[in-house]
This record gives sequence, C-alpha cells and structure tokens, in this order.
Amino acid sequence: VIGVVIGKTDVRGFPDRKNIGSERYTFGFTIRDSPTYFINVNSWGREEYVKSLSESFRVGDCVTIENPLVQTKEAEREEKFNPVTPSCYKLLISENHSVVKTCSAYEMDTKLLSLLHLPVKDPQDYYSLGDIVANGESLNGRILNVLAAVMSVS
Repeated sequence: VIGVVIGKTDVRGFPDRKNIGSERYTFGFTIRDSPTYFINVNSWGREEYVKSLSESFRVGDCVTIENPLVQTKEAEREEKFNPVTPSCYKLLISENHSVVKTCSAYEMDTKLLSLLHLPVKDPQDYYSLGDIVANGESLNGRILNVLAAVMSVS
C-alpha cells in the first residue's frame, strides 16, 4: 500500500496482559491514496520498535507499507479512538512481518501530496464557527464537526 500520511497519534505504552510486569507499545496513523479512500494503520510491539517506526515519518510523508495484516475493524470501538474511515478494514503492522518505508522526494507522486489538503468528512457535515455561536444553546451536548483554518500561531 502506498499513501500519504494524513494523521498520526503519539506512541503510548500499556501493561502487557500476557507478560505481567512488561509493557507493549502502540501508535497509529491514517494514510490516504485517493480523494475517496483512506485507512487507519496501527502498530503494536516492543518500545524500541514502535518508537523507532513512529519517528521514521511524519504527517505529509508518503509511505509504502509492505505485508500488513488486514483486519475487519470493530466500528463502534475503533472509531471512538481513531478517525472514521470509509473502509470496513484497518491495517496492522508487526515487527516480524511488515515493513514501512518512507518514499523519497523523487518517488512521491504530486497527486498524493494534494490529498493532504482534502477534508476527510462530507462537506455537508460541518458547522461553521458562526453557526455554533448563533445556535450554541440548541447544539449543547451534541458532537459537531468543525471546519476551520488557523490564521496565526504565536
């Protein structure tokens, strides 16, 4: 699978239920290869492997994923912690079976880079900040999608 990384989580550690006293590490990212399709990718494993893999690329990089495990996602559970994707699958990367490589600048397709700037939600499924301010009371307690742009960072 070749795609551009459009989102990425931090590395987290969890107690390993199989090996009491040790930890397993994980991080996730989302890749996109067309305007319509993007998929979540998760990696689990030893601290050194997961941290090294996470540091090997960033959002905006083009990556090639070789030999991932394709799994059916559990929609309710998965989408609580990951971006909602149009696929009913997710990819799992393991240290022993999978390889993730960053594409060099000359290998990168400019079509992939343009995908970075496309929203992942339906354009009709957003509220503007003005709508939220005007209708704040009636929107109380609801989960909303907001489309906004950063004008300045200081």
